[in-house]
Amino acid sequence: MSIWWSLHLRREAASVPLARRLLIGTMETAGVDPEVSYDLSVALSEACANAVEHGGAGIPGSAVGGTGGYRVTAYLDGEKCRIEVTDSGPGFPGAGVSRGCPAPRPPAAETDEHGRGLCLIRELADHVHLGNKPGRGGAVISFDKILKWREDAPLMTA
Repeated sequence: MSIWWSLHLRREAASVPLARRLLIGTMETAGVDPEVSYDLSVALSEACANAVEHGGAGIPGSAVGGTGGYRVTAYLDGEKCRIEVTDSGPGFPGAGVSRGCPAPRPPAAETDEHGRGLCLIRELADHVHLGNKPGRGGAVISFDKILKWREDAPLMTA
C-alpha cells in the first residue's frame, strides 16, 4: 500500500511541528516502527527549520513570517519512506548527492544551534540528496529511509 501527502506551509516556526505531527500520525496509523518514525520526524523537523530560516533569503518581501512558503511531500511506498522539502530561497551552492557532512564550522557560542541540521538529516536517513529547483531557484532536500513495521501494522505490505 502507498500513502502520500503534500503540504504547502508558511515560512513560520509554527509550521515545523505541524509537519512533524502529520508525519508521525501517518506513520503511527500505518504501523511503522516508532524508532523509524521518530528518526524521520526529527529529520523532517530539521529540513523544515532550514526552509523556514533560509527558504527566502535574498528574495525581496520573503522575510521569515512573510508571505513566502515551502512545500513538504511525504511518500510511504512499500518498504521505503521518502520526504522532500522544497523552498523558494537561493538554493544550495554546489548541490548534489550528499555524502557526509561539511567541515564543522566553529559555533559563534556554545549555545549556537545553527549549521547542524543537514548533518543530522544525513545521520538519520539512509539516503540524502540536496538539490536546487530548476528555473526560478530554491532548495530541495530529499531523504529516504527503509521502513520497519510493527508486527500489528494495519497497512504493512505483504
